[in-house]
Amino acid sequence: MPLLLLSVLPPLPRLYRETRNLQLAIRAFVAMESDGVKPTADVFNSLISVSLSLRSEMTAHSLFEIMERSRDYKPNSKTYNAFISMYSNMGNFNAMQEWASAKTAAGFTADLHTYESLISGSVKAKKFDLAGKYYHEMMSSGIIPNIIILEKMIDGLCEQRQFAYAKEFVLHIIDNDWEISAHVAQRLAGLYSELGKIAEIEELLQTLMESSQNPEVLSQVHCGIISMHARADRLDDMEYSVGRMLKQGIMFRSAEDIKTVICSYFRRAAYDRLELFLEHVKSSHQFTRSIYDLLVAGYRKAGLSERLDTLLKDMRFSGIS
Repeated sequence: MPLLLLSVLPPLPRLYRETRNLQLAIRAFVAMESDGVKPTADVFNSLISVSLSLRSEMTAHSLFEIMERSRDYKPNSKTYNAFISMYSNMGNFNAMQEWASAKTAAGFTADLHTYESLISGSVKAKKFDLAGKYYHEMMSSGIIPNIIILEKMIDGLCEQRQFAYAKEFVLHIIDNDWEISAHVAQRLAGLYSELGKIAEIEELLQTLMESSQNPEVLSQVHCGIISMHARADRLDDMEYSVGRMLKQGIMFRSAEDIKTVICSYFRRAAYDRLELFLEHVKSSHQFTRSIYDLLVAGYRKAGLSERLDTLLKDMRFSGIS
């Protein structure tokens, strides 16, 4: 690859990341060296990242060894982070820890990227106590967690069904004015629902509304409450919760949430109330084929031929045959 061609390509580190073509990256690297252009640590780090992303660990380790033997492009913090991150993503907990220890031994402190990988890898390996240790270590060092770290911590607490700690952790997020993601809200709502904590999930909703969370986050909890009432066929509570959500301008998350409500009405043979619900929801939610199929099956089973005929006409009008 001639130097003239290299001059019109993007900077090599970006080229390696964008192409994810290890053979091309190595060729460009060799051409650069043969033309007397000295590589940098960033170039090596990019080559290592491409190698690891393509699961070419031998190449990545060889490049690392070259860096170790050099004087001008020694491994830096990003070099170690690349290995820690990849082994975390691969679920290789032991290798992840070994590289984290190697980073410390080389004189580099853990940064946000390091902690993200360590916490994610620990949760993936179900080593939840260690994830908590890394989190507290990170906080003690003054590093602010990112959304990924917060989500992984909630994942770990929910997997352990640690209701009290999960609740405390959310308050910790809110007290620090950090962002609560839809994923965090969904996992919490799922845990509360699984444990039947209806009073507590209502308290969570109130807390989130008072802290002015975005509608996507609130929707997760609203729908969690509605689903809890629907599965227990508590129609009055379910309808109150639906009305409260819609009045706030918040929509159902998915067709599955709507179908959960519909099934509750069918189980209670509350067909008039079902019609009122459908009228309210139609204005804000486009019905999917699966919703129509559920309604068709329910009306047929109940012998409601007139409502079935009306529904079939509505389906044709909506382009669903």
